[in-house]
Amino acid sequence: MAAETSDLIDRAKRIVVKVGSALIAENGGARQAWLNGLAADIAEHRAAGQEIILVSSGAIALGRTHLGPGRPRKLEEKQAAAALGQPLLMAALAQAFALQETTVAQTLLTLEDTENRRRWLNARATLETLLSAGAVPVINENDSVATDEIRYGDNDRLAARVAQMMSADALILLSDVDGLYTADPNRNADAEHIPIVHDLTPKHLAMAGDSNHQADVGSGGMTTKLAAAQIAQSAGCATIITLGEPDRPLTALRNGARATLILSDLSPDKAREVWLKGHLSPEGSVSVDPGAANALLSGASLLPVGVIGVEGQFARGAAVEIRADDGAIIAKGITAYSSEDIARIAGRQTDQIEQELGFRGRPAIVHRNDLVLER
Repeated sequence: MAAETSDLIDRAKRIVVKVGSALIAENGGARQAWLNGLAADIAEHRAAGQEIILVSSGAIALGRTHLGPGRPRKLEEKQAAAALGQPLLMAALAQAFALQETTVAQTLLTLEDTENRRRWLNARATLETLLSAGAVPVINENDSVATDEIRYGDNDRLAARVAQMMSADALILLSDVDGLYTADPNRNADAEHIPIVHDLTPKHLAMAGDSNHQADVGSGGMTTKLAAAQIAQSAGCATIITLGEPDRPLTALRNGARATLILSDLSPDKAREVWLKGHLSPEGSVSVDPGAANALLSGASLLPVGVIGVEGQFARGAAVEIRADDGAIIAKGITAYSSEDIARIAGRQTDQIEQELGFRGRPAIVHRNDLVLER
């Protein structure tokens, strides 16, 4: 199955790579040589035309030594350690990527950034802009402000949500174990490695066991990795769990290193379509002229110039129906503007949006990536 994993990685247009704290930090400091190797790996993928998003833990692990001996236990201690360690994490990553003449960009997310549709739109647009600018987005949970009630809890799930939000083709979880086993290999010498999974079942979750038994840093284990894989699978994204310890972990993976590949039977585009059709309840509607209707049916985004009316009151990030001038429903999607703002820019050219609203908005009212046709 190593060849299948390598082929999947080579075909992927967009990849999310997640790195845990145990790979980032050692004895309170950054593992700079390892980070340099990771940056070299990512640079090779970028040179091949692939987009890479890095989700990196490590802020608490790097910052906790500044709080005195012992691992931070209280929430406020973890938040303080994160605030101290995040600049150190970014400095180490910036140093590693500078060797590849690549810019890194820090993005700190909280749970609401991927659960609230308005903030989801903002976060995705920011990441898309960073990728277009040639930067490598480095994402971490905003641990210095997130509370237990509003946090992901581990960066495996965060990475999966990012992969879902960004329609990634592959999610690579660099771990301290080379994939899923029938039992915990640290405790059971008869545990067998599972190279490929098509459908995650409760049986697989039972195999995962408890959280990381080995590392003194981090919060995840195989259970959280499989939970992340379930999220990615529903988004049409394959997940690869492999050992992150090699100096060039992505190169090792492409060269046949042992891993567990968890496939999805959907493509990212199809998964998004299913989600849009089944999980969004329209809060209003936007009517368009025949030209805009034809453009939408051909795969275009909805621009202000084609809008002839709006019904209902809704905020930016709401689900809306898009109707032809005869009232027939053409599509459903997520709007980048409120109903009030749409009414003001209806029929306008894109370059007139700022003049009308007083701010530079998005070119499309509903982007084609947030739209599903109904006929």
